[in-house]
Amino acid sequence: MPDKTSSAGLGLKGVVKSQLDQSYHSPLIEKIRASGFFLRSGRLEIHLAKEFGFCYGVERAVEYAYETRARFPTRRIFLTNEIIHNPRVNAELQSMGIRILADSASASEITGKDVVIMPAFGVPVEALKQFRERGCVIVDTTCGSVMSVWRRVESYNRDGFTAVIHGKYDHEETRATCSRAEKYLVVKDKEQAAVVCDFISEKTSRETILGRFQNACSGGFDPEKDLQKIGFANQTTMLSRESIEISDMLRSALQERYGAGALADRFRHFDTICSATQDRQDAIRELGEKKMDLILVIGGYKSSNTGHLAEIASGFCPAYHVEDASCLLSREKIRHKKIGTQEILETEKWLPAGEIKIGITAGASTPNRLVEEVIQRILDISK
Repeated sequence: MPDKTSSAGLGLKGVVKSQLDQSYHSPLIEKIRASGFFLRSGRLEIHLAKEFGFCYGVERAVEYAYETRARFPTRRIFLTNEIIHNPRVNAELQSMGIRILADSASASEITGKDVVIMPAFGVPVEALKQFRERGCVIVDTTCGSVMSVWRRVESYNRDGFTAVIHGKYDHEETRATCSRAEKYLVVKDKEQAAVVCDFISEKTSRETILGRFQNACSGGFDPEKDLQKIGFANQTTMLSRESIEISDMLRSALQERYGAGALADRFRHFDTICSATQDRQDAIRELGEKKMDLILVIGGYKSSNTGHLAEIASGFCPAYHVEDASCLLSREKIRHKKIGTQEILETEKWLPAGEIKIGITAGASTPNRLVEEVIQRILDISK
């Protein structure tokens, strides 16, 4: 039986603390926090969101990876995927000799002498089974909030409910969640949810559902049968308000079709949005209401929770999703991810002249050191 870490980790937190502090800690950020999340410098007012950056689950996952290297200094160590969606963090781990398995073919080289780290998003059931069969040491950094979703989905299985998951079907977390469901359908947004509701309400065809969700449903999915009883769940980093709205849409459609009296036997919903995700979304709304001139949202371009923060911020003022300080090319030009797409843009005249209020937030996969570097870059180019 291969080793597997407990929730207490490898017991080497003290050993890796200085290394983690050096890579990710920021005295400047601590100073700004202590000053009411506010920094004034010349013509600039910098306002930090009250909740931003590393959440507990991410911090724990990164810490486990460093402890794993310390515990197994001579062994080969692999990550099944990026440990979190932050290029800096993944590059740091790779510099320590931790390799990221790019595909299933490269996983074939794993032996019983190796160590495999499961990322914060978790892994599909079949992948975990394969690694266990190889007899390697498994270090599981899966976030507790993600595992809570899995437990809900597994309860839906036991009771004959199909899991309808608000998420991105190609996201690592959602793929891992789907692997725990016997029957599932993934909806990305309210538009897709409306298609499902139309089918439940007998306003659209079976072919429409199968065509629209051919890559986002379980094998052999039968809409007539599998959408009679629905258990709703979320990818933990989705927009919480949209998840609530989608849940209400599904409930209403089932009630319209089967009647209010049958609803308890046909619909279940447990809020599985991560509390840290919710806190960061609430904090960016609070920041936006302070009427910033612009907001910078810092985080990996593949990070779902960071993308949603940028989406919320854009409802208040110009908002730019940047990966790191290198994206602030000059006071005239910024490189950023276009909100709601994968397109990378360069925008001119992003930093207004005169006195300005700049809001700053960061996704749950973004270390404080990166936030400090962005702030320092703003201060340097705004002079």
